[in-house]
Amino acid sequence: MIEVKDIHKSFGDSEILKGISTIFEKGKTNLVIGQSGSGKTVFIKCLLGLFVPEEGTIEYDGKAYSKLSSDERSDLRAEMGMVFQGSALFDSMTIAENVKFPLRMFTKQSKSEMNDRVDFVLKRVNLSDAHNKMPSEASGGMQKRAAIARAIVNKPKYLFCDEPNSGLDPRTATVIDNLIQEITEEYDITTVINSHDMNSVMEIGQKIVFLKDGIKEWEGSNKNIFKTDNEAVTNFVYSSDLFKRVQKMYIEEDQ
Repeated sequence: MIEVKDIHKSFGDSEILKGISTIFEKGKTNLVIGQSGSGKTVFIKCLLGLFVPEEGTIEYDGKAYSKLSSDERSDLRAEMGMVFQGSALFDSMTIAENVKFPLRMFTKQSKSEMNDRVDFVLKRVNLSDAHNKMPSEASGGMQKRAAIARAIVNKPKYLFCDEPNSGLDPRTATVIDNLIQEITEEYDITTVINSHDMNSVMEIGQKIVFLKDGIKEWEGSNKNIFKTDNEAVTNFVYSSDLFKRVQKMYIEEDQ
């Protein structure tokens, strides 16, 4: 579980996060959504420990990041997995070597132990036959699955995903959404996903935090996001490509 308590983050005279508080529970897919400029990226970088808030605290299973020693912070980062927006695979490494990289960095496992773990996670994301492929030989969906395998290879407690569906077609995006949710529940991970994709919201949004201008404007689930009377949320939802497609479908059915 990650508990965020009244965090503020500024750059110069510009206050980006303005007192955000929320809780992200284990075993659930927690989505952070909002328009560009809402503070999503800064927020997730604070959760990753890349930015340190000037005010407020972030607790990881009851441990406040601000009170951890340098060694304890390093240990915490080793418990975090990250899926980057562009997958961020190393071009010069095979998919298997990419997935193995965190094990080489953060563990003292033997070569056979690392290979067994890589085999396991690649099988888990349906990439059993992709060990020797280079990233350039893999489709966008395969690259995202490889990035997820790399993110979970070290058995993280916390999984962060930055726009994991960026650049994917709707069908592949749904596959990635479902895979992230399955892994989250299967391994009881605290997963936080930074997204602007309403498809993801409706597919896996068990907990949704909506940011606007650095403020937590609303939170809830995909079961009640269409029921809210919060104007900022409804404007975001009804301007989405998903809503437009659904609306068009109903119009065509009526004609």
